[in-house]
Amino acid sequence: MTVQRLARNAVLVLALASLSACGGFGGGLFRGAGKANVQNEEAFLSSEERRFKRTNPTRLSDLFGGGANANTTLEVNRYIWAASLEVLNFLPIESVDPFSGVIVTGYGTPPGGGRAYRATVLVQDPALDARSLKLSLQSKGGAVDPATVRAVEDAILTRARQLRVQDGKL
Repeated sequence: MTVQRLARNAVLVLALASLSACGGFGGGLFRGAGKANVQNEEAFLSSEERRFKRTNPTRLSDLFGGGANANTTLEVNRYIWAASLEVLNFLPIESVDPFSGVIVTGYGTPPGGGRAYRATVLVQDPALDARSLKLSLQSKGGAVDPATVRAVEDAILTRARQLRVQDGKL
């Protein structure tokens, strides 16, 4: 048992050493070999393609190194956040991240309704504005009518405005 574990660890160390020697971790024999090709390629890209490349990393080094500041804080509108939780309180919450503004729920049936829904909410801006709220509804039977999605968004935004007025900051 320990011999197998030792052999597995040795293979892992050799694989990591060979990757680092070939430039897999930013150094090694082929350091900088592809930089000229990347620079030449970017000269022919449109501004939209360059923006896509910056926001969608294609290399392993883009994913793990040289990215955005890890200490950057995202701001979420607290009224929309609280209103989303209140309006969708009939749905079981699967995950909540108040720092990125994401709420993911499981399937649940609204009071007086017969169809089960699940929701994903993204609060992406600190402004109390309709553009700050992104809502996705799903049902077990398939797609949800856009009018239903709009009605739930309106209910969340209306409740958010009520919470703000109650807070006395309007």
